[in-house]
Amino acid sequence: MSLIFRCFASGSSGNCYYLGSRQGGVLIDAGISARTIRANLRQMGLDFYNIRGLLITHDHADHIRAVGTLGERFHIPVYATENIHSGIDKNYGVLEKLRTSRRFYVLGEEFGIGDMRINTFKISHDSTECVSYVIDVDGERFMIATDVGCVDANLEHYVSTANHLVIEANHDEQMLLNGPYPSYLKSRILSDMGHMSNKTCAQLVAENWHEGLKNIFLCHLSKENNDPAVAYDTVSASLMEAGVKVGEDVNLVALERLTPSPIYDLTQNTILTLSIF
Repeated sequence: MSLIFRCFASGSSGNCYYLGSRQGGVLIDAGISARTIRANLRQMGLDFYNIRGLLITHDHADHIRAVGTLGERFHIPVYATENIHSGIDKNYGVLEKLRTSRRFYVLGEEFGIGDMRINTFKISHDSTECVSYVIDVDGERFMIATDVGCVDANLEHYVSTANHLVIEANHDEQMLLNGPYPSYLKSRILSDMGHMSNKTCAQLVAENWHEGLKNIFLCHLSKENNDPAVAYDTVSASLMEAGVKVGEDVNLVALERLTPSPIYDLTQNTILTLSIF
């Protein structure tokens, strides 16, 4: 059965991703409205009853805005660590608090949802806690790290084992430094608890590329301090310098902030049309 991936939104205005099959799967983050998430699912012939779980990366509003609605009104289990759940409880942007839908896992301990085997590791970011998900299903390894303050050994290891990678390329450093943000916000973004630049992302994927890595999706691009073409070109150039042919050895995509992506069949490494669904 093919593994399907689609990004519904990616960036500071909201984040939400689908991973699964044509019959059902999981959502990763719910930082856009439940109505928009449902509309995107219905385009694919799916609905909330096809969602087996919602995986939360961290407790910032652009990742959890609709978590209460999905968890309590539509009874989707919401998976997070105890620390992240605590952060969700305290977040004033979550109007409907989680009660019956909360599911806990221990950071670093494998758990399962259906045929998915899920591992997590900690990411450096200025939230209550932030995690990356590494999901193994039918011989394919999918990894997502949306908000990355700095690169560490765990991140490098899992990038070097992933078949499909969703990784932050938040900003171009010169655009950020010369842009309109106040100094304190620039410092936060550039810190080890902030966000990963195009350049750092490029170095990470080039140094840890391997023949099994089929897809790289650049996520969480800043509206003010980045551009999809700039992010793509920066990462592409680094890969090419490392001898990796973009478009042949690996597929590279810069995800749009607000526009849903195409539907990717990761198993067949093709793009599907909505008419198939």
